[in-house]
Amino acid sequence: MNNKFDALKDDDSGDHDQNEENSTQKDGEKEKMERDKNQGSSKRKAVVPGPAEHPLQYNYTFWYSRRTPGRPTSSQSYEQNIKQIGTFASVEQFWRFYSHMVRPGDLTGHSDFHLFKEGIKPMWEDDANKNGGKWIIRLRKGLASRCWENLILAMLGEQFMVGEEICGAVVSVRFQEDIISIWNKTASDQATTARIRDTLRRVLNLPPNTIMEYKTHTDSIKQIFPFFVLGENSFCPPARHSPSWRGPHHFF
Repeated sequence: MNNKFDALKDDDSGDHDQNEENSTQKDGEKEKMERDKNQGSSKRKAVVPGPAEHPLQYNYTFWYSRRTPGRPTSSQSYEQNIKQIGTFASVEQFWRFYSHMVRPGDLTGHSDFHLFKEGIKPMWEDDANKNGGKWIIRLRKGLASRCWENLILAMLGEQFMVGEEICGAVVSVRFQEDIISIWNKTASDQATTARIRDTLRRVLNLPPNTIMEYKTHTDSIKQIFPFFVLGENSFCPPARHSPSWRGPHHFF
């Protein structure tokens, strides 16, 4: 397998050095093809479970991003930095992707894995996300791989029991800590966000004093892009309170 992104494991065939020059020459072409794929996603053949495979309730897409530390200059530059890995529709297809992906604990630098329902981009401005928010848990180094796997398996297995509210999940690898989050559609629905919180604590087996912060995407946008507007008819409602629970800063 060609390691298109840092997210994929290196090929063990021994041909990596021989192919490096050709791969470098084709980087520009590959990036253009990837952009075209993302832009033309609606025209691609639908991903469906194979014969005798176990279908998921929703199709999901893996994404990967990596950037230089520091605040992004625009929403557009952030979108250009997100690379789509692939879409799957069954349990078996998920494991075929996942088995070839580097575990979060082995990533370096400022890297993120995103797993979102097909058709939803891992961006605050996406129609499915713009009125929503996310639960955030900060982890000490060494826990991201296990927590990420438990989180996405719970999401794929529909353990959150909140209908269509779940949009996706993110694991963010940073230098001194790692962060996992789960995104939902409706930040104002306190009953739903509370159920997501409680399920998250259960599937990750969090200690009772773990800090869990809920942050609306509106607040995130205003924090990163103070003058950003979501569109012609968009507006930024007043900031909502982000509930948290007192306790140690990191889960351990």
